[in-house]
Amino acid sequence: MAPIPGTARPLASALADEVLVLDGGLSNQLEAQGCDLSDELWSARLLADGPEQIEAAHTAYVRAGARVLITASYQATFEGFARRGVDRSGAARLIGRSVELAREAGQGAAEQVWVAGSVGPYGAMQADGSEYRGRYGLTVRELERFHRPRIEALVEAGPDVLALETVPDADEAEALLRAVDGCGVPVWLSYTIAGERTRAGQGLTEAFGLVAGNDQVVAVGVNCCEPGDAGRAVEIAAGVTGKPVVVYPNSGEEWDAGARAWHGTGAFDPGRMGDWPAAGARLIGGCCRVGPDRIAALAAAVAAAAPGGR
Repeated sequence: MAPIPGTARPLASALADEVLVLDGGLSNQLEAQGCDLSDELWSARLLADGPEQIEAAHTAYVRAGARVLITASYQATFEGFARRGVDRSGAARLIGRSVELAREAGQGAAEQVWVAGSVGPYGAMQADGSEYRGRYGLTVRELERFHRPRIEALVEAGPDVLALETVPDADEAEALLRAVDGCGVPVWLSYTIAGERTRAGQGLTEAFGLVAGNDQVVAVGVNCCEPGDAGRAVEIAAGVTGKPVVVYPNSGEEWDAGARAWHGTGAFDPGRMGDWPAAGARLIGGCCRVGPDRIAALAAAVAAAAPGGR
């Protein structure tokens, strides 16, 4: 359902009526465009060195049917930019630019496109794969202090929602929820998981339970996980929280942080994912190694599964 011309419909309102397709992996699309992402800042480097490439990647997903774009701020932190000689005001501008680039890519789309400001976990800043382990040795309060400044920079740029994503640990989820409290922007929370547990080992019932009754959280779920683990997680998230579920697994391949390479075989099946709305999924997309072609197939599957779908 498209908004009335000249209006911007809140994401939470849209989720009450329809299933929205998210974009896919930003990094793999940037690599397909010829970008070198070997730097520790990963795709965030291009906020300074190649913003036109980021906008082009977002645009590719809009053309594929994505209705929600996740910004290039997953690995954008004040600490990471400081190591490259960027001062705090400069880093804040770059973090804000991530929202602007996604917003520009969504302009002119036939239907409303929402922008989700990506807030990656502490492990993303370390660029060592620790977001797939959690348990950094930091307290909840220390993690809250780390996340708050970048959240404030994103909020200043005006995203429609904050994506607290690839969270490996319920303790970090607690810190993130504290950091966003009162910021005035709705959020979704998505864990990275293995089986029916967070990467840090907590059961999903416990982990999802953190957001029960929190009205700022408009969706909860999982991302950057095996596609085969996502279906059960959707059911648990919906059952525990009663909230719309967000789910965007990776291709099924496995990231080797030491070798900085992907291994294994892809298992992302857009046809199968078209069944997830029946279990409560309202935001569905892809993460690492899922490109515009698969998002286009997913958008078609979601449309076909909708009431009156073709």
